Amino acid sequence: MIIAVSVLFFTLLVLGVPIGFTIGLAGLAGLYFINMDLAFFSMAPLQYFSGLDMFTLLAMPFFILAGEIMNRTGITERLVQFANILVGHLRGGLAHANILASVFFAGMTGAAVSDTAAIGTMLIPAMEKDGYDRDFAAAVTASSSIIGPTIPPSNMMVIYGSLMNVSIAGLFAAGFLPGILLAGLLMIIAAIFSVKRGYPKSKRSSLKEMLIGFRNALIPLFMPVIILGGILSGIFTPTEAAAVAVAYAAVIGFLVLKSLSLKDIPAMLIKTSRITGVVFLIIGTASILSWVLSFSQVPQKIAALMLSVTDNPKLILLMILGLMVAVGLFMDIAAALIILGPILHPIAVSMGIEPIHFGIIMVLSLNIALMTPPVGACLFVACSIADLKLSQLSRAILPFIVVEIIALFIVAYVPWFSLFLPRLLGF
Repeated sequence: MIIAVSVLFFTLLVLGVPIGFTIGLAGLAGLYFINMDLAFFSMAPLQYFSGLDMFTLLAMPFFILAGEIMNRTGITERLVQFANILVGHLRGGLAHANILASVFFAGMTGAAVSDTAAIGTMLIPAMEKDGYDRDFAAAVTASSSIIGPTIPPSNMMVIYGSLMNVSIAGLFAAGFLPGILLAGLLMIIAAIFSVKRGYPKSKRSSLKEMLIGFRNALIPLFMPVIILGGILSGIFTPTEAAAVAVAYAAVIGFLVLKSLSLKDIPAMLIKTSRITGVVFLIIGTASILSWVLSFSQVPQKIAALMLSVTDNPKLILLMILGLMVAVGLFMDIAAALIILGPILHPIAVSMGIEPIHFGIIMVLSLNIALMTPPVGACLFVACSIADLKLSQLSRAILPFIVVEIIALFIVAYVPWFSLFLPRLLGF
C-alpha cells in the first residue's frame, strides 16, 4: 500500500500537480487501500479539519498581514539604509548591508520570499550599478533571505510548534543564535569574494549619519521588540502577538508614516488570504496523509530501518539531515515540514534530542531548500529581479549553499546555539 501511495505521490509531483492536491490525492488513495471501501473516505474531512483545528495556527495569517503592511509603508528602504550605514564601509559593503538588512527584515515578516522580493528589488540593481557582478548580487540576496524564517517571528516555527505540540515561544527564542550564526557565516563568504574580486566599499558614516539612520530605522526595529518581548515575557501568546503586530503596523502605516491608505487594504487582505489558503490546504491534506502513514506504522518502520543501519545517534541525525535536505530540493518546504515532522520528530526525541532543538534543525534544513535548485522559490524571485537564468544563479549561489549547510551542521551538532536562550528564559 505504501509503495502504491508513494508512486502516486511522486508521479503527481513530477506532473506538476499543486502540492496541496498531490498530498490530498495520495492521502485519499491511502485511505482506500487501507479499507477498500469508499465509505472509509468519510475519514478524510474529519482528519482534514482536525489538522486545522489549532488555535495557534491563527498566528500565521496575522504575521503575514503584518509583513504586508510593513512592506507597503516603505520601511524596507529605511532598514537597508541603516544596514549600509553600519557595514557599508567594509569591502563589499553593499553585500554585507544586504545580509544585515535580511536580519532586520526577519524580525518583521519571517518570510524568505518576501525578503528576497523587497530587499532584492532595491539592492540587486544598486549592487550591479556599484560594480558588483549581477549573479553575485542575486546570490547574496537569495541566500541571506532564508535568515527570515530562522529568526523569529517565523511561520515555519508556528506550523511546527502547532503540529508537534512544542512551545512556539521556545522555538522563537531558539531561532535567534542560529540566525545570527547564519548571517555571520554569509558575511564571511561575502567578504572573501569581495576582497578577491575587488568589490567597492563606502566611506565610513559619521556619528550624525548613524544617529539619523538609527532614528529612521527605530520604528520598524521596535516591532520585533514588541512581538518577541511580549511573547517571551508571557504578556501575550504568539497568536495574540501576531494580532498586536498587525495593529502596530497599521498604526505606523496610517498615523506615523502616513504611507498607507484605505485603498491599500483590499489588496493586502487578498494576498494574505491567498498565502494562508495555500498553506492551510497543505496542512489539512497533509493531516490525511499523516494519519495514513501513522496507521501503517511508517514512522516506526523508518526508525527501525535507521536503527538497523546504525544505533549511533550522531549518524542517525546525519541521515535525518540528508533526508530533509534531499526532500526540500523537490517539495514545498511547508509540505515537507508537515509530512516529515510527525515521522522524524519521535525518532529524534527517542535519541535524546530536545524537541525545540530538533524543531530548529528541521526549520533551518528546509529553509535551505528555498535557495537550492530546482524548485527553490527564492531563486526564482531573484532570477526575475536580476534577469538571470536559473543555471547562472545556481552556479553563483553554490558557495553560499555550502556555507549554509555548514551552519546547519553546527546547529545540529552543537545544541548550545539552539538551546541557550530557551533555557535562559525558562523554556
